Amino acid sequence: MAAPRPPASPKPKAARPVARPAHEVRIIGGQWKRTRLAVADKPGLRPTPDRVRETLFNWLGQDLTGWSCVDAFAGTGALGLEAASRGAAQVLLVEQDTQLVDQLRRVQQRLAATTVNVQRGNGISLLQRLAPGATDLILLDPPFDAGLHDKALAAAAPALSAQGFIYLEAPTAWSEEQLAPFGLVLKRHMKAGAVHAHLLQRAS
Repeated sequence: MAAPRPPASPKPKAARPVARPAHEVRIIGGQWKRTRLAVADKPGLRPTPDRVRETLFNWLGQDLTGWSCVDAFAGTGALGLEAASRGAAQVLLVEQDTQLVDQLRRVQQRLAATTVNVQRGNGISLLQRLAPGATDLILLDPPFDAGLHDKALAAAAPALSAQGFIYLEAPTAWSEEQLAPFGLVLKRHMKAGAVHAHLLQRAS
């Protein structure tokens, strides 16, 4: 009599894919505090870290009521929307990527952000068309590998109001000597990981 066969081993169950939370950042202050902003999977898209944004708006003061602001390389819109959340009267978000523009417009509608205008276009070209001395805060966070920092500063400086600020995010620190040809001076600087954050003003 043949020996009984051992029971067949149960087939291993396929492992379930682990659900990953969507990549996102949050507005950290003002009327839209804790609002989530999705971060699309795009080459070169690198939202400003929370720690850096918090420091920037500590530098600027928490109340931006009445300010005119341009976020020239908007991406997720985190910088410009942070300014609007803190009371800026006019915030222009400029972005070239169509998908990101659509995303920014959805956020603008969801927040009913009447002070925010989203425009598809080239950030540097837009800066060159701004009225001289009319903008209180210009946010410059171009892709680090695009070589646009010089062009962006050259385009932004004439548009800056007398007491206004330029925020520059870059992979390296900018010195006073590098900023001088643009008529700008360094007011604040911090390094967080690979990010160098600079707060600039017009030279007196």
